[in-house]
Amino acid sequence: MVKTLSLFCRTTLPLLLCAPGVALAQEQERKDPLAAAISDSDAPVDFSADQLTYDTRAEVVTVSGDVRMVREGNNLRAERVVWDRNSGQVRAEGNVRLINPGGDIAYGDTIVLTDTFRDAVVENLLVVLEDGGRLVAARGERKNGYTTLSRAAYTPCAVIDEHGCPKDPSWKITAVRVVHDPVKHRIRYEGASFSLFGLPLVGLPGLSHPDGNEGGGSGFLVPSVRISRQNGLEVSAPYYFKLAPNRDLTVEPHLFTGALPMLEGHYRHLTGLGAYQVRGYVTKSSRTIVDPLGVALREKSGIRGYLEANGRFQLNPLWSVTAVGRRVTDRTFLSRYDISRDDRLRSMIEAERISEDSYISIAAWAFQGLRLSDVGRPQPIAFPAVDARWRFADPFLKGRVELQANSLSIIRTEGQDTQRAFASARWDRHSITGLGQELILTGYARGDLYHASDTDLNTIPLYRGTEGWSARAIGAVAAELRWPFIGDFMGGTHRLTPRLQVVASPPTPNIEIPNEDARAIELEDSNLFALNRFPGYDRWEDGTRITYGVDWAVDLPRISLRTTVGQSYRLDRQPSIFPEGTGLAARYSDIVGRTTLRFSRKLSLVHRFRLDKDNAAIRRNEIDAVIGGRQTYATIGYLRLDRDNDLLLEDLRDREELRVGARVRFAKYWSVFGSTVIDLTSTREDPFTRAGGFQPVRDRFGIAYDDDCIEIGVTWRRDYDQSDAFRRGSSFLLRVALKNLGR
Repeated sequence: MVKTLSLFCRTTLPLLLCAPGVALAQEQERKDPLAAAISDSDAPVDFSADQLTYDTRAEVVTVSGDVRMVREGNNLRAERVVWDRNSGQVRAEGNVRLINPGGDIAYGDTIVLTDTFRDAVVENLLVVLEDGGRLVAARGERKNGYTTLSRAAYTPCAVIDEHGCPKDPSWKITAVRVVHDPVKHRIRYEGASFSLFGLPLVGLPGLSHPDGNEGGGSGFLVPSVRISRQNGLEVSAPYYFKLAPNRDLTVEPHLFTGALPMLEGHYRHLTGLGAYQVRGYVTKSSRTIVDPLGVALREKSGIRGYLEANGRFQLNPLWSVTAVGRRVTDRTFLSRYDISRDDRLRSMIEAERISEDSYISIAAWAFQGLRLSDVGRPQPIAFPAVDARWRFADPFLKGRVELQANSLSIIRTEGQDTQRAFASARWDRHSITGLGQELILTGYARGDLYHASDTDLNTIPLYRGTEGWSARAIGAVAAELRWPFIGDFMGGTHRLTPRLQVVASPPTPNIEIPNEDARAIELEDSNLFALNRFPGYDRWEDGTRITYGVDWAVDLPRISLRTTVGQSYRLDRQPSIFPEGTGLAARYSDIVGRTTLRFSRKLSLVHRFRLDKDNAAIRRNEIDAVIGGRQTYATIGYLRLDRDNDLLLEDLRDREELRVGARVRFAKYWSVFGSTVIDLTSTREDPFTRAGGFQPVRDRFGIAYDDDCIEIGVTWRRDYDQSDAFRRGSSFLLRVALKNLGR
């Protein structure tokens, strides 16, 4: 007996319960209790169709006409669906589409699946993955959780162009057979090969990769290729070990044609309190030993390597610990193998307590110098370095109070040792006058205690201080007035803010105090209105001074302009403690300023300057500009410091440098890029320079292809390193990145 119903049926009851006959739950329970449990009301099926036909004798249900079914997040759409209740087989025909809960879409001419939607056989399968990848196969079968594809191909690339016409994907992997293992969360290929831009390139025997679940799994990563003058051709093939859901290890051997192999390891661990990672390199090679003047002495061969580690742990809501460690066997190892361009390695450990109104830091620092001038020089160790601050509201004058305690111990194996401790209190009060002026009042008091030893080993007398114990008291009061004027300007708004500051501080001992942290002093816009214009604590700017300036801000529909200019004047005639050339040595300071201009997203310009107070000569001229958009742009940077300082003050030497970089997109996916850094420092500016007025520091040029699923780039780079006997020379780097593979 066959009954036909024309209907549009939507229900949350089990599939076909709207058809006449015995209840589905009873029938399935007799045949398969597990299937009955799956098909029970806990896992209902929503469906709709134009027509339903039910053969009560054969127990076959047929729905047709825009059939749609939903079960446990699986969405099926077809022209016709036939369900055999005796076998539990569901056959979908005609433009079949199946969407799983993860967002992956499967298309096929015919899909045969169980009534639980869990096992299936598909002819002419096309799967569109949630991440955009595509998987095609002549036949696909899913059974007991395992998926097997025959004569399959995978690509994450687009297979049609912007006009809807077919095109070859940038790359694809084809295989005779593909198996997805849901237990190991891996996809395994048999008889696989790799094709690039339609050309088969290489076979991939034993290829497998993670399926993207459970954070991936172990396997080879994309190799890299590099050519350099020192090491020849370099090929590295990293292998990733997934040790646990929260731990992994990457081992990467580096093979060279011009040097012995090098092994790299990278270990990462996520714990309940935080995370840390360790990276290391080790090899055996020779290096040139040079003296502080750069003269080669001898060749030395042996084990060379580099180790770095860092981590952060949150012990509780307030306390955390951060640690960084970096150490290398010799000065040129990082340069030779192009691992890092750092000329100084810093290691530290710090415990911090941060609350809403307090901060405590307990830290230790160690350094390893890699510059030629660091050979034989003692490197400082700072231990301990303690800084603690507390702030609270002033209930009497409606201000804000901050208390600070600080201590520092610097020791050297050969050189001056310094210990420092101080305690300070600062009071600030912000208010708005009846005329709209912002008034800032400040009071500051501090007491310092210092101890210095082996001061005769310090080669710069200005930084030594007095041997033994020293103490001093510091006090200052300040008032700053800001008066903003706001109005319309060329279709936008502008804000003009004159600023006036007065600071008074009694005479303070400075030369008797060792100077470890206040050496690189220079007047600029960022410290023009600071209470103390020295960068650290070891020097204090005393006396009485007036600082004046103006801020101007313009905001137009597509233009933003910010500019600041100012100067200061010392009222007393006592000798200045600032070195000549810093802009602060005379009673009138130099004039400093900064201008920032932004035009839409096409131009960004920052200009910083310092003009000599006597003749308006440019003592600092710094420009940083970015012109263009995201695809095609140019960057220009220029810096010239003409301070004419004492040559013994290494932190304040003159220099001149030019930086230029650009990227040009010349086709839809192709671009060229390049950059250069040129040292323009002349012997007139710095007699110790090796630039001679024009010396390239680093050049880079390359070409890149970047589409929706692959990145290919070739980069040439040359470093003109004159600091030691080692020369990096030119190197070539080939980079290939396949997107969406094994995510």
